[in-house]
Amino acid sequence: MDSLKDHLLIAMPSLDDSFFERSVIYICEHDDKGAMGIMVNRPIGVDVEELLDQMELNPSPEHMFAINEQVLIGGPVAPDRGFVIHTPQQNWINSVEISDYSMLTTSRDILTSIGTGKSPDNFIVALGYAGWGKDQLEQELAENTWLTIKASPELLFNGDHEQLWQSATQALGFDFWQMSTQIGHA
Repeated sequence: MDSLKDHLLIAMPSLDDSFFERSVIYICEHDDKGAMGIMVNRPIGVDVEELLDQMELNPSPEHMFAINEQVLIGGPVAPDRGFVIHTPQQNWINSVEISDYSMLTTSRDILTSIGTGKSPDNFIVALGYAGWGKDQLEQELAENTWLTIKASPELLFNGDHEQLWQSATQALGFDFWQMSTQIGHA
């Protein structure tokens, strides 16, 4: 099995009318036990500054930079749990390196840095995650549920979440309008 860690899963058009319709998921972990990823293209309707206010984590106003980044729906599992995908920094309590340009942190301490000079250069804040059990993701790939592409900092941190599905498919060399929603075998 080849690991899809540091890849994007791109939902096929056949996933319409599902939770994952037009979703793009960044795979943070993938091994023989299963996979875990964060959906990186569905804003929840709250910006990061509002979330920090709700959590009473805002730094003092003189240290605060404008934060207009949106909080994302990371997936259907543990929707009350926060995840931050960010450019590498080693000073957080609960972090794991995904690639040379990305890390995943699940501790509150990184949130206190957002909006300050200690903030990672690029970050995505998401609530919840997507998870697959042993061989489940491989089965979905075999059923043509997802396309995969190697992630890049440009795709991951592009900031235009609502256009990411289309941008990711174009990075594969085509537009989804060229594909049928019907799957099958000739």
